[in-house]
Amino acid sequence: MKATTADQNTNVWEGGATKPLGASYGKMMMWFFILSDALTFAGFLAAYGLTRFKFIDVWPIADEVFTHFPFIHGNYPMYYVALMTFILIFSSVTMVLAVDAGHQMKRKKVILYMFLTIIGGIVFVGSQAWEWKNFIKGEYGAVQLKDGKIIQFVNQEGKQIALADFAEKNNPIVQHTRNNGLWNEKGPTVSEFTTEGIIEAFKHNPEIGIRLEKINPETKQKIVILNKAEALKYLEQSARVVEGANLEVNEYGSSQFADFFFFITGFHGFHVTSGIIINIIIFANVLLGTYERRGHYEMVEKVGLYWHFVDLVWVFVFTFFYLV
Repeated sequence: MKATTADQNTNVWEGGATKPLGASYGKMMMWFFILSDALTFAGFLAAYGLTRFKFIDVWPIADEVFTHFPFIHGNYPMYYVALMTFILIFSSVTMVLAVDAGHQMKRKKVILYMFLTIIGGIVFVGSQAWEWKNFIKGEYGAVQLKDGKIIQFVNQEGKQIALADFAEKNNPIVQHTRNNGLWNEKGPTVSEFTTEGIIEAFKHNPEIGIRLEKINPETKQKIVILNKAEALKYLEQSARVVEGANLEVNEYGSSQFADFFFFITGFHGFHVTSGIIINIIIFANVLLGTYERRGHYEMVEKVGLYWHFVDLVWVFVFTFFYLV
């Protein structure tokens, strides 16, 4: 039997003449990373699912939260999120085409498709940042009761209305910023509305009712109370005015929804941003002809695996947060 030695230029990783699963070292390590990262996302989404179904009767309804569309005023539930998802999936298609072009050693096509992939990723991350901005800022405002529950305001048709539609901005307390705050420190967020002013305006407006965060199991909609006397019993327990969402409060309902939203979509956004940066580096090498000289475009294929992974993860995030 002939011995195999390092002197015969045999790659130890390849195990002689055979590669494990037919993959190079780089691709195998990328698959290991994807597997470990998939388990991380699976844990996050499992935690989200368990928490949601534990508090399913008070969980915010996605169609009432994500209703914005750039440059268009109105209520367009899920439209922009659907567009974001389409853009990210389309970028995965262009990534496939870039890898295929690399296998055929067609450098110009690799350049074109990688460029489209990078543009798609940038548009997606920018859209996600815009979605965050609107979620943090809020649109309508609400009142938080002493027990932590959120009360929203609606018209006679049961449609949510903003605090500014019926109450005056009468809070005498000025928001402290770094310019006017003590020791140039920013103070806690202060609403321009007061609970007293909101309650008073509510009493004098017969066309307004309230909406609880609790969901009616039969209609799958939040419970609306139009009776003034009954509604005032809730409002008398008001603790503070809530506008927008953060890690502490959420005008749309449970604060845990906001916590998971920021953490999971932020973690995914970090992955997409990392993928864009890596794609740009590989794209620069393609422009310089690095892989043409090597005789293969395996680096494009490896970054393509990562890009498909973050796209696939978004499908699950989209399903959990927006569809289910």
